[in-house]
Amino acid sequence: MSPTMEIPKLSLLNDKHDHTFVVPIKRINEGHDVQRFLVSKAHHDTMVFVLQLNRAMFPRQLSGSDDSEVRWRTWEINSQTLPLSHAVRQLQGLLDHLNATIDVVPPDPGPRRFGNVAFRRWYEVVEARLPSLLQDFLPEQILSFSQPSNVSVQAELQSYLLGAFGSAQRLDYGTGHELAFLAFLGCIWKLGGFEVSSGGDEERAIVLGLIEPYLQLIRRLIKTYTLEPAGSHGVWGLDDHSFLPYLFGSAQYGPAISETDETPVEGSLVNAADPADVTKRAIVERERGRNMYFSAIGFIYDVKKGPFWEHSPMLYDISGVRSGWAKINKGMIKMYVAEVLAKFPVVQHFYFGSLFSWDEDPNAAPPPPSVHTSNQPSTSQPTNAASNTIPSRLRNVAHEGQRPANGPVSAPPPKSFVGTAAPWAKQPRVQSPTTAFPSQTDQRNISQTPRLPPNFNPRPVATAQSGGEAATGMPPPTRAPWAKPPGS
Repeated sequence: MSPTMEIPKLSLLNDKHDHTFVVPIKRINEGHDVQRFLVSKAHHDTMVFVLQLNRAMFPRQLSGSDDSEVRWRTWEINSQTLPLSHAVRQLQGLLDHLNATIDVVPPDPGPRRFGNVAFRRWYEVVEARLPSLLQDFLPEQILSFSQPSNVSVQAELQSYLLGAFGSAQRLDYGTGHELAFLAFLGCIWKLGGFEVSSGGDEERAIVLGLIEPYLQLIRRLIKTYTLEPAGSHGVWGLDDHSFLPYLFGSAQYGPAISETDETPVEGSLVNAADPADVTKRAIVERERGRNMYFSAIGFIYDVKKGPFWEHSPMLYDISGVRSGWAKINKGMIKMYVAEVLAKFPVVQHFYFGSLFSWDEDPNAAPPPPSVHTSNQPSTSQPTNAASNTIPSRLRNVAHEGQRPANGPVSAPPPKSFVGTAAPWAKQPRVQSPTTAFPSQTDQRNISQTPRLPPNFNPRPVATAQSGGEAATGMPPPTRAPWAKPPGS
């Protein structure tokens, strides 16, 4: 029998009896603080925990009794075969209680352009109840921690959990709040609140038994109180609110592995849904109850209208990757480092305590230069270097695929915008308003571009030179739907 491959896991706290808890505080105040965060212990622990959970979500090979037949086992949302530890079930009760609180605080009536102010009342109710809820639902081994200081373990964990539901001040929610919930679970892991299993059962229970129900709670909050996206790139980003479901969901569809295999970077599970199926509503509805990736796609369909390629161009771009879900998963890891952990608008509200520490990681290598942290906002001094921190085994991976071909877009990016494409896509071109549509030469070769918007059909337009007759050239300017045609 081959030995089990050693996968780094988030380390447990050693000094359980002498550990001093602190109330987490804000450390990232300016753009250059992000670079300091990238070499902190908190950043290291976050990535270790993410990779640990991610690997557990890949299907596992199962050998037959005579070792002649190899099958696989998968884990889906609401799977009845997934073992849930006592700690996971306890925390599920906490999420259920928070979900029920929404019924106690209904949204204010009347149309609103921005978030519903009733969310502030929900937030106040949760904040008032949270100390007692943590006392009731945290694992007993955490509550039994000795407290040499005046700060309790509940006080440190409460800061992360309360920060996981959005901003009551700005009435928004984004990936920074999602990161806070991940840190909350990471704190519980470091304190020994979860069971440590060699086969990844506890990690899968954390993802499917806690993170997915948390995301369902968040989606209900967003729809109930119309929370705005926080730190989002809008149409130029992956998703307005979340990232983790795309990471773990792509792993669910990855190829089956054994405990001795390395995490795959190409391939898909046999009979898995195709990445291009994200544009097919019927398949999305079928798969959203099984897979986290499609569950997130389904929520996009719930809250957005119009062609998928138009309101979610990056996800549409990713759907053209032909090397399988493992390739997408690999790219998602790199994107999480670059677009979540290395972006000031996302991590500026992350708080640092004794468990996710601001202290510098002595083993952290100097991060390589990158555009992802260049031009970070600063109030006192500019940042000179641009960097991001990616585990060494994730660097220099060639990703394939391209962005969708040049076609109608909602609006061109601002001139100062550095376009962010999927990591496996070619470097995008930031187009000016005068080059937003393909030229005559581009139209001749347009069929060679892999991810065109559906039914794209460049058509001749009338020009002044042609006396109003149709001629090949730029499409007519976009008018409001209610505008009358010229000359009417």
